[in-house]
Amino acid sequence: MNDTKNIVIIGGGFAGTTLAQALERRVREPYRVILVSQESYTTFNPMLAEVVGASIFPEQVIAPIRQMIDKTRFIMATVTGIDLEHRIVHGSTLAGPADIPYEHLIFAFGTRANLALVPGMEQHALPLKLVGDAMFIRNRVLQRVAQIELETDPALRRRLGHFIVIGGGFSGVEVAGELADFLKSALRYYPRVSREELQVSILQDGERLLPELPECLGRSAAASMSKRGIAVRLKSRAAKVDGGGVTLNDGEYIDGATVICTIGTRPNPLVAALGLPTQRGKLETEADMRVAGMQNLWAVGDCALIRNAVDGQFAPPTAQFAVAEAEQLARNLSAVILGRDTQPFWHTAKGQMATTGHMKGVAQVYGLRLSGLPAWLLWRAFYLMRMPTLGRKLRIFVEWTWSMFFSTDITHLRFTRTSEADDPAHAVPLTAGAGLRRRIH
Repeated sequence: MNDTKNIVIIGGGFAGTTLAQALERRVREPYRVILVSQESYTTFNPMLAEVVGASIFPEQVIAPIRQMIDKTRFIMATVTGIDLEHRIVHGSTLAGPADIPYEHLIFAFGTRANLALVPGMEQHALPLKLVGDAMFIRNRVLQRVAQIELETDPALRRRLGHFIVIGGGFSGVEVAGELADFLKSALRYYPRVSREELQVSILQDGERLLPELPECLGRSAAASMSKRGIAVRLKSRAAKVDGGGVTLNDGEYIDGATVICTIGTRPNPLVAALGLPTQRGKLETEADMRVAGMQNLWAVGDCALIRNAVDGQFAPPTAQFAVAEAEQLARNLSAVILGRDTQPFWHTAKGQMATTGHMKGVAQVYGLRLSGLPAWLLWRAFYLMRMPTLGRKLRIFVEWTWSMFFSTDITHLRFTRTSEADDPAHAVPLTAGAGLRRRIH
């Protein structure tokens, strides 16, 4: 008879991998930790903007999950359902269907992009949630600049060169800043495109950028971005998106051929199928991070709405809080196993930071306020510490240092297979104005 009791974690992001690492130090037989993830790697989502801006390569923002864990069993699978009554996770693996029984189940799978939040956004905007999204946006930006060189209509050139970012939170600020620096650096390789034809705008419906951070950091970020020519539009809510730009709630229309969406989240479809309570697109939790009304279901990270007992506010969706939540949850699960009382989540932020472009950032650490390069270096140092293995840390450190002193990579990466090389369907996609035949001078 198998007496093993599984603690199953669904999701291999910051929260999921940190929780697995923390439980490895606390859990003893007959308990066993199992981590289930659709991907074999953890994505450092806050660094996706740097992939867009070609500051780093895609492989530098991911880490193999198997290198991050020791005693935990990793199962690469897509969760297809959960039997709450019999405590079984149903999944689809490379070897076929699988059933994983559990004693405790933790949701740590983040959230999905909610592209239905604004009419037309799903059809015309580019989300930034995954590594694939970041690479697609980077390629689209390079296509737009290349197309400007071939266009003669001044109005069309300006529309193609206007990149609109919807959302002034972490992702919006980071991608807008990176994009502006990327365009400035790449411009030298496009002699037929002028600086005045390229513009980055960021739309924020609130009164300031980075509402999750102290007001002073939001002001610093806005000042840094404005100084570099980024149009910071506060109190500007996107009401509609189409192929030519964005309509604001006051009726103003902003021309822009490329719209990047960083707002709106929705729960994982699995949550909706289970009928679990949600709020703001996240799972509602008790003070100790149990899913509201459940005894053996827990939630952690971006997919969970967790109140911080320190100030009574909901924990922000940052890596620092995801790590703190995971470590607290590990203590709570250990307490439950030992028959002790759990504790509410509490965490005093040691500092808060965000990037505003390549080698630029804002940070507040232990009351010390930093901006520019020092803040950016601190931000990168935090993520480098999270990378597994010394060898990987050293390699990425060398590559990051190298990129600080050399020009931006403007390679348009298209992963075309041999069988697709002569297929017209895999040619450069047509964009606005591409149907007109033109003479190249």
